[in-house]
Amino acid sequence: MSPAPDLDDPYADLRRETPTERMDRNWVELLQELRVVQTGVQLLAGFLLTLPFQSRFEELDGYQQGVYTAVMLLAVTAVVMFIAPVGYHRALFRMRSKERLVQAGTRFTKAGLATVGLVVSGGVLLVVDVVAGRVAGWCAGGAVALLIALCWYALPLRAVRRVRAERARG
Repeated sequence: MSPAPDLDDPYADLRRETPTERMDRNWVELLQELRVVQTGVQLLAGFLLTLPFQSRFEELDGYQQGVYTAVMLLAVTAVVMFIAPVGYHRALFRMRSKERLVQAGTRFTKAGLATVGLVVSGGVLLVVDVVAGRVAGWCAGGAVALLIALCWYALPLRAVRRVRAERARG
């Protein structure tokens, strides 16, 4: 018996995989994506957690310490988001809920990426603020935020729309 075609996967009939096999593949692909970002985010968060113990940290003004605190808390939040699918997997292990697991893992990953975008742009804002001043910090942080929004969201969304339009035509 041939599995039902997956409308979201144009290769479904070429792969000849069951829905369970497809969910297993999707889970493995999601874990691979998480491996790419997880280590870097954990290192960044660890580094941020050590900064207050550096001698120059006390030279930061109140605004800079506030930005630092927000960036550090966002970095820790990103670590939590990227590790959350593991806890979710443990909770759903052997419950035949792979589709729910993949959906939740995807949501955690998207939230984690958005959070990392804030961490990176906030970190740039802080560093440039210390080095070149408040206005330069806001300009640099904003430019990085725009670049992240373009590369991580706008261009992929544009690609999704183009693929859907091409499929609709034919």
